[in-house]
Amino acid sequence: MAGQARVAAILGPTNTGKTHYAIERMLGYRTGMIGLPLRLLAREVYDKIVAARGPSVVALVTGEERIVPPRAQYWVCTVEAMPEGMGCDFVGIDEIQLCADPERGHVFTDRLLRMRGLHETLFMGSDTMRGPISELVDGVEFVRRERMSQLTYTGSKKISRLQPRTAIVGFSVENVYAIAELLRRQKGGAAVVMGALSPRTRNAQVDLYQNGEVDYLVATDAIGMGLNLDINHVAFSSLTKFDGRRMRPLMPNELAQIAGRAGRGMANGTFGVTGEAGPLHEDVAEAITNHRFTPLKKLNWRSADLRFGTIDALIASLETAPNDDRLVKAREADDLQALKALSSVAEVVARATDPVSVQLLWDVCRIPDFRGISHAEHAGLLEVIYGHLHQRGSIPDDFLARQVNRIDRTDGDIDTLSKRLAYIRTWTYVAQRKGWVGDESHWRGQTRAVEDRLSDALHERLTQRFVDRRTSVLLRRLKQKEALLAEVNDKGEVTVEGEFVGRLEGFRFRQDKDATGQEAKTLKTASLQALAPHFHLRADRFYNAPDTEMDFTEQGGLMWGDQAVGKLAAGDDPLKPRVVAFVDDEAGADVAQKVERRLQHFIDRKIAALFEPLINLQKDETLTGLARGFAFRMVEGMGVLPRADVADDVKALDQDARGMLRKHGIRFGQFTIFMPLLLKPAPTRLRLVLWSLAKNFDVFPESPPPGLVTIPNTPGTPPEHHTVSGYRAAGDRAIRIDMLERLADLLRAQDSRGGFEANPDMLSITGLTLEQFADLMGGLGYKAEKGERQKVRAVDAVVPGADAAVAKEQDAAIDGAVPVEDTPVMDAAQDGAPGTAAESVTEDAAQVADDGVAPIAEEPVEAPAEGGVDANSETEIDPGAAPDAALAVPEQEVFYTFTWRGNRPNRQGTRDGGKGRREGGKPQGDRPRGKGKPKGKGKPRDAGPKTFASKPPRKEKQIDPDNPFAAALMGLKGKD
Repeated sequence: MAGQARVAAILGPTNTGKTHYAIERMLGYRTGMIGLPLRLLAREVYDKIVAARGPSVVALVTGEERIVPPRAQYWVCTVEAMPEGMGCDFVGIDEIQLCADPERGHVFTDRLLRMRGLHETLFMGSDTMRGPISELVDGVEFVRRERMSQLTYTGSKKISRLQPRTAIVGFSVENVYAIAELLRRQKGGAAVVMGALSPRTRNAQVDLYQNGEVDYLVATDAIGMGLNLDINHVAFSSLTKFDGRRMRPLMPNELAQIAGRAGRGMANGTFGVTGEAGPLHEDVAEAITNHRFTPLKKLNWRSADLRFGTIDALIASLETAPNDDRLVKAREADDLQALKALSSVAEVVARATDPVSVQLLWDVCRIPDFRGISHAEHAGLLEVIYGHLHQRGSIPDDFLARQVNRIDRTDGDIDTLSKRLAYIRTWTYVAQRKGWVGDESHWRGQTRAVEDRLSDALHERLTQRFVDRRTSVLLRRLKQKEALLAEVNDKGEVTVEGEFVGRLEGFRFRQDKDATGQEAKTLKTASLQALAPHFHLRADRFYNAPDTEMDFTEQGGLMWGDQAVGKLAAGDDPLKPRVVAFVDDEAGADVAQKVERRLQHFIDRKIAALFEPLINLQKDETLTGLARGFAFRMVEGMGVLPRADVADDVKALDQDARGMLRKHGIRFGQFTIFMPLLLKPAPTRLRLVLWSLAKNFDVFPESPPPGLVTIPNTPGTPPEHHTVSGYRAAGDRAIRIDMLERLADLLRAQDSRGGFEANPDMLSITGLTLEQFADLMGGLGYKAEKGERQKVRAVDAVVPGADAAVAKEQDAAIDGAVPVEDTPVMDAAQDGAPGTAAESVTEDAAQVADDGVAPIAEEPVEAPAEGGVDANSETEIDPGAAPDAALAVPEQEVFYTFTWRGNRPNRQGTRDGGKGRREGGKPQGDRPRGKGKPKGKGKPRDAGPKTFASKPPRKEKQIDPDNPFAAALMGLKGKD
C-alpha cells in the first residue's frame, strides 16, 4: 500500500498557501499527521483544525504540550515530537528546507527519508529543495505554487517613518526590546513575538497586533516560519544573527523566508531595512523579489539506527557518518553533548549498564535546554532526573513540587519572568513524558497552570513596557475616523476613550506632561477633537454662571472658580479695562467670543458696584467749574488724592463747591482727599489692579491685608503704591489714610510747639508701640525727644481734695463737646456751617497743613508737676512706716516729647534735613496759627508780648440742609 501512496513536494515562495493546502488534504482522509517547525505554529494549526472538526478528534503533541483525546484522528505535532508507527493515512512535513539547518536539520532529513503516510505524503517548503528531494525520494511529484501577491524592496527607512502594520525583525532579545521601547514612545507601542515565548504569551501579543491595538510588531526570525499575520511591510533591523556558535550574515533565502511574511493573501507587500542595518545589495534584493535562490546541495543527517547496548555504543551510532554524498553529518547537537557529559559521570555509568537503562539515559538527554544557562548546568540537572527515574521509576512528587513551587511566582520584571517561564518549560516537558511522574494528569495540569500564569504575567509586563494603550487607542480611533468619546470630571481631568490624556483648565487643554514626541502630538490631536463639544457646553455653562463664581486676582487674572479663564488689559479709560480670554484656538471663535463677552460683563459690573461713588461723581452733570475739574482729578486718582498734590485746587474751591463734592462722599483731610467707601478692602484691591493696568506694570503691587492700620514701609516702594493702597508712608511704616486723619484730629489739640506726649488714644488709633509711634511721628514731620523718668503709679497721681467746682466745670465741658469717635470717621476736616466755630477751626487746620506748619494750639497749656505734687517738696517717712519702701529704687519709664519740626515731610514720608524749606518756596519758620508770615527774622516766639487780632468777619452762608450736622450747627448758631 505504501508503494501506491502519493508522495508530493509542494514547493514555492512564501504566501502561496502551501500549509493551507496540506491541511485541506489531511482533512480529506480519515486520519492524518502534520509536522510543523515551531510549537507556536503547531498551536495555530491545531486551533484551526479544532474549529473545523472539533476537539474530540484532534491531538496536539509538542515537547511541552500533549493533548491527546481517546479518539484522536488528526495529529498536529512539532517535527521533533512526531510519533512513529502511527500508520496515518496522510503525513505532511512543513518547511522541509530546514533539512539544511545546522541545529535541527537532521530531524527534518530523517522525516524526509523515513516518514510516510499510507495514502499520501506531502513535503512543503522552498523551491531550493527540489534537487535533494528528487535525488533522495523515489517517485516524488513536484507541485510549483506561485506567490499570490507581489513583494517589493523599498530600501532603508527610519523607524519613526515606518508605515503602520509593519513587522520589525531583530535577532537578539536586547535588540527587540530596544526597538519596542522606541516604538512605544513614538508610535504608541508594539507587540513582541519571540520563539522563546510560550504559545499563550505569543497569542496574546499577536492579538494586540491583529486587533489593531498596536500597529507595529517587533519579532525575531520566528515569524518567518509560517505565522500568518496581517503584515504590510517587513523591516530588518539587522542582517546578521548568532546561530549558537558565531555571528554570521543571513543568507538570501533566510531573508526571503522572513520578508515573505509581508503581503498576505492577495495584498502586496514590501520589505526593507531600518536602524543599523545597511541597505541590501541589489542582487540580494532582486533574488528575494524574484524568489530565485541557490539550490541546496547537502542536507544534514544523523543516524536513526541507534544501538543501546552501552553508552559508548550509543555515542558511536550517533556519530556514524552518512554513506551518501548528498548528506552531511550533522553538527553535534545539545542532546549528544549532554550524553557525552554524563558518560564521564561514574554514577551514571554505573546505572546505565543495560539497553533499557541506556535508552532511558538517551531519553533524558533529549530534554531541551530551555534554560540556556550552560551545558554543565544542564547536564547536572539531567543527572538528577536520570537518577530519580532509574532508581525509583519516576520523579518523586515532593522533589517535583519543590521545583515547581519555586518557579510559581508572578512578580518581577520581563527578564525574571522569562527565566521562570524557561524553567517551567523543563518540568512541563518532563511531565509530558509517559511514566516519568507518578500522577501524570496532576503534574501536567499543574505545570501547565504555572506556565499559563507566568505567560499571562509576562504578557502583562510586555504590554506595560512596550505598549502605551492610551496612544494606541487614540491612534486607532483617529485612523478609523470615528467620533472620540471624551469625559471631563469635576476635577477637570480629561479622559478620551477611557484613557487619561490631560486636564481642562478653564477653556485651555493641558495635556499629560508624561507624553513626549509623537505621543504628545497624537494626544493633542485626539484630545482636542474629542473635546470640541465639551468646549461649547462649558462655554454655555460659563456664560450663565453668576458673578459670584468669578473673581479677579491681584495680578489682573480672571478666574472662574479655581481656573484661569482670562486676564485684564489696559483700555482707553482706566475704569474700563479690556479682557483677554484664555481659550484654545481649537475651541473655535464662537467659544472665545462667548467667554470674552461674559468676562467683560463681569468686570464692568464689578467696577460699577465697587466704584459706585466714583462713577456717580463722574456722571454728575450738576458739577460745574472748579468742582467739576476737581471731580475729574478724583476720578483720575480713583478716589484717593494726596492733599499736597491738589493744594492749590482745594484752596480755590469755595464752600458751595465743597458742599457739592461732599455730597458724593469726598472727605477733605489734612493729608489726603479721599472717598471713604473706596478705602474698603474690595475697592482697594480693584483700584490697585486698574491703576497697575493703566501704568503698564508687569508685576502689580499686592493689596495690603484687610484690617491693618499700619503696614511696613518697604524700602524702594514708590509713594504712589501706598497712596493707591490707601496708606501714607511715615518712617518705617505706612499708616492708613483714614486713621491718619483721626490721628491728626488728636494732634490739633496738642501743643506741638511747646511739646507733648503721646496719649493712649493716639497709640490705640495706630496700634503701635511707643517706639514705633515715635518713628511714625518723625515721618509726619515731628521731632521726637526720648527721655526717662520715674514711673508714676496711678494711685499716686490722684490729687486729694480736688476742687469740686473744677470737676463740675470739666464735666460740663465734656458734655458740650463732640467726641472724636462720634465725628465722621476718616474726616479730619469735617466742615460745619459757614462762619461757625467748627468751620473756622477745620479750615484753619487744613490751611496750615497746606502751608507746611504744624497744627498747634494758640496758648500752650502749662503742664502740672509730675504726679500732681511739687517736685521740690521733701517726703518724710511717717512713724511706723517701713523705711525700705521709701528708699527703694523708683521704677523708670521711657517717654517721648514731640515737637513740630517746622517743615512738612516729603512725599516719601522722610524729612528734608530739618532745614524748614517749603517745597518750591522759601524757608518757613514756626508761626502762630492764622498768620501769613513770621513776625520777625531770628526772633524767638517768647521774646516780647504777644498780640492777637481777630479775622475780619466772614460772609454769612446758608447751612447745607444735607449736611449730617445741620441740626447741631443750627443750634450753635442760635446760641451765638
